[in-house]
Amino acid sequence: MKVIISGASSGLGRALAKHYARLDATLGLIARRGDLLGDLAAGLSGVSIYKADVRDSGAMQAAAQDFMLRHGCPDIVIANAGISRGTLTAHVEDGEIFGDILATNVLGMVNLFQPFISVMRASGQGRLVGVASIAGYRGLPGGGAYSASKAAAINYLESLRVEMHGSGVSVITICPGFITTPMTANNPFRMPFILPAEDAAGKVVAAVENRTSFAVIPWQMAIAAGALKLLPNFLHDRLFVNAPRKPR
Repeated sequence: MKVIISGASSGLGRALAKHYARLDATLGLIARRGDLLGDLAAGLSGVSIYKADVRDSGAMQAAAQDFMLRHGCPDIVIANAGISRGTLTAHVEDGEIFGDILATNVLGMVNLFQPFISVMRASGQGRLVGVASIAGYRGLPGGGAYSASKAAAINYLESLRVEMHGSGVSVITICPGFITTPMTANNPFRMPFILPAEDAAGKVVAAVENRTSFAVIPWQMAIAAGALKLLPNFLHDRLFVNAPRKPR
């Protein structure tokens, strides 16, 4: 089994790399932080590492070509790289942060998948896995950029799934709830059903193995988020207007 993972240096990506390593997978690991990536790879075997930013389409093309020259077409490509910060539209300085979040969480997914599409289609197999979030279900105050990026990711993955229909290539959307990672470490609010990264990785791997087209992790969050999605606007607004917000 050959697996590409972006955002592999920490959090869910790191846990996924370790999980697939235990399954003796050949890994291609991508992250911006080369030192952390190197530390991870040092404890694993069968690993190619790529210090690169998913926002750089040229770097993603180069990483993909190198991996395929060494190992052939991957079986699984997991677009996990993502960033999050509190944002407020009223602050002009947050405009750049909006751009970074959308570029990483949405265009980064496109950039990672693109080099593999034609190769997977030609081989008639493969799984393209995008890590979105339940934050994409509704707009969260103080988290407009992150919520928007994850909503866009969910819809992009749905479009791609239909485009790949009949090709033998599966497109899988993963919508985690809260996971214990550096990204959630400073959240000033209660995080129901939060999972350790290692537990979340196991559930992601199971969903990928089963080719589940859309998976919310954990299942309890699917119920909570589904109910939130159905709230009428006036009630949603009343519930969240004074909610704690992610720090800027």
